[in-house]
Amino acid sequence: MLRRVGSTLRLARTALVRAMRTDDWPAVRAIYALGIATRVATLEQKPPSWREWDASHLPDHRWVAEADGRVVGWAALAYPHRTIPPGVAESSVYVHPRSQRRGIGTVLLRHLVERSEAAGLWTLEARIVEGNVASLRLHVRCGFRVVGTRDRIGRLDGAWRNVLLLERRSTRVGA
Repeated sequence: MLRRVGSTLRLARTALVRAMRTDDWPAVRAIYALGIATRVATLEQKPPSWREWDASHLPDHRWVAEADGRVVGWAALAYPHRTIPPGVAESSVYVHPRSQRRGIGTVLLRHLVERSEAAGLWTLEARIVEGNVASLRLHVRCGFRVVGTRDRIGRLDGAWRNVLLLERRSTRVGA
């Protein structure tokens, strides 16, 4: 169950979604590192520094899910490739393994979509490592569709990996 409480969202009375603060970075970085460790969440080898992450993500589109006073997930929009026009951004969603399968990823991604449309963005992109079934299902459930595959785009643990390209076009903005 989801309800709005001021500028935050509350999920099943146990988690709330709020704007990410700078002091959330250690928890966000730790959750990202756990995603990297799965070997299906990203082709990244290690989490970036705060400076690198901050420079690549839109300041007004960074959200965390908090439960029992702890950050249990995060979602953010990144600046896309420089040739892509304004109105397009790339999404990321990560949930701590102990908090997965509770709807937190869905609430985070839906919030990200809602806020991006309110800001005038008409397309969200996602890149999902082939084999990350949970992320693919989450994105499809939230209105994304597969638009292509980058074959053998990167190596991870000595093996070439494919990345699925997804997009979500707003039906409210730029329609």
